[in-house]
Amino acid sequence: MNGGVDAAAAPVEGPPPPLEWKFSQVFGERSAGEEVQEVDIISAIEFDKSGDHLATGDRGGRVVLFERTDTRDAQGHRRDLERMDYPITRHPEFRYKTEFQSHEPEFDYLKSLEIEEKINKIRWCQMANGALFLLSTNDKTIKFWKVQEKKVKRISEMNLDPSQIVGNGNVECSSALGSSKTFLPNGGCSERLNNCLSNDFSFPPGGIPSLRLPVVASNETSLLARCRRIYAHAHDYHINSISNNSDGETFISADDLRVNLWNLEISNQSFNIVDVKPANMEDLTEVITSAEFHPTHCNMLAYSSSKGSIRLIDMRQSALCDSHAKLFEETEAPGSRSFFTEIIASISDIKFGKDGRYILSRDYMTLKLWDINMDSGPVATFQVHEYLRPRLCDLYENDSIFDKFECCLSGDAQRVATGSYSNLFRVFGCAAGSNEATTLEASKNPMRRQVQTPSRPSRSLSSLTRVVRRGAESPGVDANGNAYDFTTKLLHLSWHPTENALACAAANSLYMYYA
Repeated sequence: MNGGVDAAAAPVEGPPPPLEWKFSQVFGERSAGEEVQEVDIISAIEFDKSGDHLATGDRGGRVVLFERTDTRDAQGHRRDLERMDYPITRHPEFRYKTEFQSHEPEFDYLKSLEIEEKINKIRWCQMANGALFLLSTNDKTIKFWKVQEKKVKRISEMNLDPSQIVGNGNVECSSALGSSKTFLPNGGCSERLNNCLSNDFSFPPGGIPSLRLPVVASNETSLLARCRRIYAHAHDYHINSISNNSDGETFISADDLRVNLWNLEISNQSFNIVDVKPANMEDLTEVITSAEFHPTHCNMLAYSSSKGSIRLIDMRQSALCDSHAKLFEETEAPGSRSFFTEIIASISDIKFGKDGRYILSRDYMTLKLWDINMDSGPVATFQVHEYLRPRLCDLYENDSIFDKFECCLSGDAQRVATGSYSNLFRVFGCAAGSNEATTLEASKNPMRRQVQTPSRPSRSLSSLTRVVRRGAESPGVDANGNAYDFTTKLLHLSWHPTENALACAAANSLYMYYA
């Protein structure tokens, strides 16, 4: 997928082989028959840019942080590892770091509206002085958090002679003080100070050998999460996206009708850069569903709509970016329109690739990969829910058709992934000529429901022709022929930025896999 002169001059190689995914870890695994509490269901998940930290948010307004542990073990032997000729097969391993309550339930008395505490999105900010910074948001309020290790200071040595400590921890006064009164460990005296020392007391020559200064030691550390700023009262509708800018100073937040630009240092002011609200709300035809900054160009961002289109905007053109620089949408096939066409075309999530050339979008039925240099249509389309098309009426009746599935790209832009029902997720290869289409289950045995993917003719992504990859099309069953469970859905997942490792959320459980 890498364009340019170097790619053209390189020898032609086949697509990478399909990855063999293995179970790594699970956090919050529930036992058989255990009922899941609503507040414990994970609603957001995000790796930081280094991949050394992972954050999850839940419907109870809590943010839980995990840190990578396998790299720490290797740091001491880094020089030895660099001398080795073979690759290290260590896979990412994480451990629980800390958690904190990010949001609380609120009530808007002016609008008689209850604001739930559910975390909609989490985004990592740049580290500074060993502290972690992140943004979290619910429907209305964005918060900027600082998580830092604080040393706990304790008095390790008192100004007392250890040989004079009695059984209960009290200390007898030295004979040099000319008194037998009892002093307490914190330096206090059981009786008044003027009674404890005799009136004719004088310091002996050379001082008192048993008198010492207290020694303060800080051997233990504790993690402290502190809310640095609160960005509130800027959205009339529910916030669906936040995204950091590559300049490290600003970020955007998006709701159904507006996109606002914030400075991390200023919490009481934001700039409205996109506004799709019509003068008459009856004329409203589409809403904003997701927004994301370009990973390297601080002036560019993209947002998706409920009509299935993606708009790329350049903030250098004007202060209010109502006009887009590029529009990405797929033309509707004649005669294919139905009652559900617009619902299933709505894009629930978009993600830029690491180099910023490709945009991955997820609608209800498909994953689409777009090249920002080609706005005529997607360069690849991956069928995720095509076999559900005969059941769209049922899905509409039980509201499943409105489920918002997220998507993600691998750090090397060779593969894409998204979730599905029955706690399944799918991984597709998007390199030139790749036919990889793997279905895995969020469990300790991810390959349990895996079947052989039917062979498909390979298409080259570099030829800029559209690629359509189909899964099974049997109604009522998933891609592996199993009955579908619409009550268990895998909506949230995140790909490690540098390695083939996936973290995905199944209800209240966090599953991690590697390949």
